[in-house]
Amino acid sequence: MAVDRWVDSLEERARAALPEPVHRYIRQGARDGVTAAEATRAWDRFRFLPQVLHDVTAVDTSTTLLGTTVRTPVGVAPTTLQKAAHPEGEVAMARAVREAGSLLVVSSNAGSTFEEIAETGVSWWLQMYVKAERPASTPLVERAVDAGAGAIVLTVNTPVVGTKYDDGPTVWDVARPGWLRANVPADRGEQPGDEKATDLGPQDVTWLSEISGLPVVVKGVLQPDDVRRCVDAGAAAVWVSNHGGRQLDYAGATADALADVVAATGRDAEVYVDGGLRCGRHVLAALALGARAVFLGRPPLYALACDGEPGVRDLIREVTLGLEEALMLAGCSSAMLVPRRILTRP
Repeated sequence: MAVDRWVDSLEERARAALPEPVHRYIRQGARDGVTAAEATRAWDRFRFLPQVLHDVTAVDTSTTLLGTTVRTPVGVAPTTLQKAAHPEGEVAMARAVREAGSLLVVSSNAGSTFEEIAETGVSWWLQMYVKAERPASTPLVERAVDAGAGAIVLTVNTPVVGTKYDDGPTVWDVARPGWLRANVPADRGEQPGDEKATDLGPQDVTWLSEISGLPVVVKGVLQPDDVRRCVDAGAAAVWVSNHGGRQLDYAGATADALADVVAATGRDAEVYVDGGLRCGRHVLAALALGARAVFLGRPPLYALACDGEPGVRDLIREVTLGLEEALMLAGCSSAMLVPRRILTRP
């Protein structure tokens, strides 16, 4: 089976492997699902103008992410309920990512402890939301730092959870103990001030950098005007994301927002992107637009549900092999040296 078709088949295979409410939770977008449905089509709109007479005998897919060397620019985005997809959850995901030579971003709601994840030897970052009462966020950060997290990924586009339309039982009706919040103190979550902050500002980027001593990545940027505020506050990277279409429906596609964010960032921070990327061709387009790496969200969950650790490893390998072929055919010898001029649109 062709690589693209193999990746596309994961969702249907996962549908058969997962309880229906869990599958629906993973795949669904907010409200009418317009943003979620448009994500992959937006990447498919790009066309290429390959370079010729360039030596592609040896193609290098490696790069560095905030100083961490990875063999592929294809990372795994933070997703919750991984133990609903597979009994080992984040630990199996982490082993697969380590074997693929990639990087894992771990949800603050993970069902596996940071220590269990770190024991796999994977390079990993913590994704988190800042709480209304800032000190309530500190224990999670401290635990991640102690367990070896390499960066803090601050999600900034979810002051409230976007409405989802559900028919029948929801994932919370079938959730089991241990699926979530393995790193959150038992007395946190329901206390006043534990809700997500609705007053986030640049000062929170600075604060997280100071209390963690780690680089801070700001995830959820679509507006070029927001980039300078992030960078001036100390962000080491900005992450172009619409949260998989799960928050504001009708938000623009990340494929459409990426170029302007990169232009606004210049060389002051790294830029990453997620949302609808499904194959090496999509990754090549993202690299040409200036992203340093892409992150996959739903596909790793589907792969985990279908085939466990080997499935995730195969997913990253197959997308990376697709990227390697696309690089060669586009006349590019390195994932870090993809020029903008190879990309066009009809």
